[in-house]
Amino acid sequence: MRLTHKIALVSNSAQRDYFCRAAGTNRFTWNWGLAEWNRQHESGRKPSAMRLKKQFNAIKYAQFPWFVDMHRDSHAQAFEHLARAWNKFFADLKAGARRAPDSKEERRRLKKMGVRLAYRPCFKRKGQCEDSFYVANDKFKLDGKSIRLPKIGLVEMTEALRYEGKILGATVSRTADRWFVAIQVDVPDAKAMRRRTADVIEGVDLGVKAAATLSSGETIEAPKPLKAALRRLKIRGRRLSRRLEAAKVRAGIKRGGRIPKGTRLPVSNNRMKDSRALARLHARIANVRTDFTHKLSTRLCRESQAVVIEDLNVKGMLANEKLARAISDVGFGMFRRQIEYKAKLFDTRLVLADRWYPSSKFCSACGTKNEALALSDRTWTCAACGTHHDRDHNAAINLQRLATVTALPAAKLASNGDTATGKVPAVDGKVTPARHEFGQQDGSGQEKNRAHLCAPS
Repeated sequence: MRLTHKIALVSNSAQRDYFCRAAGTNRFTWNWGLAEWNRQHESGRKPSAMRLKKQFNAIKYAQFPWFVDMHRDSHAQAFEHLARAWNKFFADLKAGARRAPDSKEERRRLKKMGVRLAYRPCFKRKGQCEDSFYVANDKFKLDGKSIRLPKIGLVEMTEALRYEGKILGATVSRTADRWFVAIQVDVPDAKAMRRRTADVIEGVDLGVKAAATLSSGETIEAPKPLKAALRRLKIRGRRLSRRLEAAKVRAGIKRGGRIPKGTRLPVSNNRMKDSRALARLHARIANVRTDFTHKLSTRLCRESQAVVIEDLNVKGMLANEKLARAISDVGFGMFRRQIEYKAKLFDTRLVLADRWYPSSKFCSACGTKNEALALSDRTWTCAACGTHHDRDHNAAINLQRLATVTALPAAKLASNGDTATGKVPAVDGKVTPARHEFGQQDGSGQEKNRAHLCAPS
């Protein structure tokens, strides 16, 4: 199992200067490869990443003498990443996607219409792309809380590598004004698997008002870091915008006008300080959100033998302009990605309920379906049995019951550690079908459609 540990670096000014130049070298190589790829394609040839790499290696030191000061790993992976980008573009076209037009207004109009777009690889611009570069596994060494990188020597890390296994490589990247190294490790499955502390079956209803409502009745609130920092974000954004407009005026560009291609604006120390302050605030917002989703997903996988969540159409939900900011602030997509890989680490069964399954409309007591339930109704009373429901808690209970439809054991597993060695743990207890748990479901639609309601991940 391949795992990655991202560690912050404690670097000095000389080391940070090399990191910036190495990231710039990687960006320059990407742009050279993309320009040459487009030129060969327009001339009727079929370019390939391997031939472009050989062509670039033959001329790089003669045409670009400053490459001598950079380690070869700083630009070795650019052509492989370029090949992946083109392969994804052609795969999207074969899957029925439409080639994205050059006009931003046209792309925005097609997105609102629900048209899937395929994007060509584009050139990278300094300050508008991630600064990063790759280091091969035989070019660096780890020694506790330090790493020895080529050209610059020993760099301190804030913590030691937590995984044991074969090191595959590392990527040095920048977030705001901090540098990080992400080390990829091939960990044996027996060492990667983690032991659970409980074996419950948990239904999780994700929402905006409460980030997660569990079938056990617990409500987990999201920190909503963007909402908390929105005022400071606007202030720092306006401050940087004013600095940028002043730089345009000094360069002879009309206020509010576009910057001509190839024009370099004069850089002031105050503008750089405001830019770094805004980047730090964005990084802090992202860190708070990531910390919350990591802790929630780890807790659910550690304490559950099965977790049931809805297969939400996050991209479609973000099309709602009134809810897009609130949905992004919770991080539905990030939570989904994290719980998918952590379920494998804890040997937890992840069940995805169909996105059209009306979990909120079914009465968890008798199974009656409330067709008149609207999105604004946070509580409702069942007309058949009179049970009063909280919308989110009722949905979480119905999601939990879907796990029994997929024939998961309702009782505690006898063991969890044997799964890593290939042994199947014994099932202690019997499976209770959902229809026997809360009475007859005739007329509700759940019994009829249960065959396609669940999609185990």
